[in-house]
Amino acid sequence: MPIVNDGLEEELQWVTIPEESSRIRGVLENADPLMQDIAFYVIVGEHHQTDRLTKEALDREFDPNVILDDGLIAGMSVVGVKFRDNVIFVPEVLVAARAMKAGMKHLDPILSASGIEPIGTVIMGTVQGDLHDIGKNLCGMMLAGAGFSVHDLGVDTKPQEFVEAVVEHKAELVGMSALLTTTMRNIEITNRAFEQAGLRQKVRTMAGGAALNRELAHKMKCDGYGKDALACVEKAKELLEQVKLSASAAT
Repeated sequence: MPIVNDGLEEELQWVTIPEESSRIRGVLENADPLMQDIAFYVIVGEHHQTDRLTKEALDREFDPNVILDDGLIAGMSVVGVKFRDNVIFVPEVLVAARAMKAGMKHLDPILSASGIEPIGTVIMGTVQGDLHDIGKNLCGMMLAGAGFSVHDLGVDTKPQEFVEAVVEHKAELVGMSALLTTTMRNIEITNRAFEQAGLRQKVRTMAGGAALNRELAHKMKCDGYGKDALACVEKAKELLEQVKLSASAAT
């Protein structure tokens, strides 16, 4: 099915990396026109329309997971790309996130009541000394939509707070964010805290943020790097499989 929402087709022109374009278009071209409309209104931050159309989709007995994947998450995927590529900035991301939340308020109770177990647990936080959280929040939203249980520790998160959260929630993954070059060293300090707590073999860590690239993340002893929210989700799934394989080998 082609993209029938002209506004959505225009927005997709901003997704220029072939692999990303193919993945996002693949979802939307196979989606119902109502899901395409929901995705568009998330992208442009129209929370009232997103609220209305999500409720309409439920009334028309669309599966909540279809609404989530083909509508809300597909829209936020485009938002993530545009934010990464400096097409839009923090204010636009905030209004898009508000639109997604308007839809999620209808889906959350249904998804929670379904009893479906999360595919894994992620602890998210901006490292100590850093107060930036837009990218982290976007990643957390996308991870939750992908089926992870996400526990967000907020900003200025001390290494011990990460450690305690992993123990409390039995998390397999940790996502750390650092926007500033002066705070990214706290990623390595946090990884060292996991080592000292005897948890480093049980948890996989990943990092992202404007101050980082793949090489720096690995230098700071992270298992993965996510350049944006889409990459964050893919890397989280990959690392989760590593955790499961490691646990199987140990038994």
